Amino acid sequence: MSKTDPFLLEVLRYAFDTIAEEITLTIVRTAYSQIVRDSLDFSTALCDARGRTLAQGVCTPMHLGAFHDALRNMLAEVGGDVHPDDVFIMNDPYAAAGQHLPDIYVVQPIFFESVLRGWSATLAHHSDVGGIVAGSNALGAREIWQEGLRIPVLKLIDQGARNETLWKMIALNVRTPDMVMGDLQAQIAACAIGARGLVKLYERYGVDTLEQGMADLNAYALRLARAEISDIPDGTYRFTDHIDGIGDDPEPVILNVAVTIEGGHAVVDWTGSSDQIEGGINSTFPFTKACAYAAIRSLMQADVPNCHGFTEAIEVRAPEGSVVRPTSPGPCGARGITGYRMIDCLFGALAQAAPDRVTADGSGGSTLPTISGMHEGRMFVFCETAMGTWGASRANDGQEGVPHIGANQSNVPIEMIEQTYPLRIEHYGFEIDSGGAGRTRGGMALRREYRVLSDKALLNVRSDKRAFPPHGLDGGAPGKPSMNKILFGTSEAVLPVLLSEPVLLRKGEIFSHVMASGGGFGAAFERDPERVLQDVILEKVSIQGAARDYGVAIQRGDDEAYEINREETAALRANQNQHKGDLKCS
Repeated sequence: MSKTDPFLLEVLRYAFDTIAEEITLTIVRTAYSQIVRDSLDFSTALCDARGRTLAQGVCTPMHLGAFHDALRNMLAEVGGDVHPDDVFIMNDPYAAAGQHLPDIYVVQPIFFESVLRGWSATLAHHSDVGGIVAGSNALGAREIWQEGLRIPVLKLIDQGARNETLWKMIALNVRTPDMVMGDLQAQIAACAIGARGLVKLYERYGVDTLEQGMADLNAYALRLARAEISDIPDGTYRFTDHIDGIGDDPEPVILNVAVTIEGGHAVVDWTGSSDQIEGGINSTFPFTKACAYAAIRSLMQADVPNCHGFTEAIEVRAPEGSVVRPTSPGPCGARGITGYRMIDCLFGALAQAAPDRVTADGSGGSTLPTISGMHEGRMFVFCETAMGTWGASRANDGQEGVPHIGANQSNVPIEMIEQTYPLRIEHYGFEIDSGGAGRTRGGMALRREYRVLSDKALLNVRSDKRAFPPHGLDGGAPGKPSMNKILFGTSEAVLPVLLSEPVLLRKGEIFSHVMASGGGFGAAFERDPERVLQDVILEKVSIQGAARDYGVAIQRGDDEAYEINREETAALRANQNQHKGDLKCS
């Protein structure tokens, strides 16, 4: 039982949350790059002295469960060499329990009464860290050395003094030094804000009260998590999903999961997944664990604190040398796509146990386009995390224009892109008739088109779900597959979902990307005709699509308004039922 008064524990919980959010807001206000400032591809956490998370900022769930592994590894590396006004930096997956090289940890120890009491922690996806591809998401990399600058656990600031050698080394090895160094300084400023906030709590409540509260908060989160997992029927639930594969002749990558629920404990086992590949989509094990935590946490209905405690109810297993637990020197620069697919795969398994808590499959996480080149004598690297749409749930249609559950990120506003880069957004909107048909409809596909205004540029793309489109649930239709094209004049060229090497774009050419849409839930001919009518009015479904996919005949009335033809609708649906009967007899 908690030794902390429950009212005080709630006060401390939200105090920790507030500090984590202050760290987040500081980065938003001070970051230089759009991938951090506008796409929100970063995360923050407040941790105790042992590196256990007390609170997380509202950014990227796939990042956050990995903070403990990174800090635990860092503490083992540095031993007692931790002092006030130190700031540590690291990114390497194998030397520093990092996630991939663009994600750089910047963390600051928090001292009170000359004793280490906690950590103010940040992680940001930087616009570039070197390597063979601008943006450092080299899908075709064969080893991690090709992916960019590898940073072990080092001091960026040593007792208040900047490590100038390291600053110069980083600046020289990246394509966008102004943005990278600016974002690092934003992370440092944010860490200082977090440290100041925790010190104020120590001053107010004292060491014994606050640290007892930290322990009790983690224990409380663990109890709630176990109770939530206990609500899921015991058993082992399996699912297999795929990543399309890399390049012009892709070989599908298999993700195979078995989720075992026993009492208040969950085991996530990735045995049977593909071996690690010579391509940058291998997922480091801390990232694999974080994705499992994010998926299972999202199914919990109670207000479970987002601290380390809830993760102790979840055990993650993965074979070494696999795509979800690579060994050195396996490349992992584009491992984000694997993270999204692991969460989708987990939802596929958990839908068997808790269908009311899971949606049909969605767009599969962010597409990551990177367009780079020289313009007016300067190097530019544009990248964003283009989100997305969800699959349908039992009760609701899939949402559009929302991020994947694994990453609370955002599309960069058109105006910011066109103001900063030699690019023009020619189209940004949803595709009619794209949502997977069902009793509840999957979310619509998003299309975004970028015209190059510089003399030439290089395009790199991380996307997915063309060969294996988003699945439906309970008889719902799958979503529509994704598509990448280069448009030039009246001609077009289709690109793979995952480029093994960048493609040259010339001035005036357009990169067109259509994301996958969401899968449907339930039989489409059971959808309420009035809901189909509203979809037609809102231009989410065409008149032809309404008849074809839902058996609802829509026509224009005398006043030109859309209306349902009830007789024809009944005939269409009767024919569908007769067809089902014929199939059963045969």
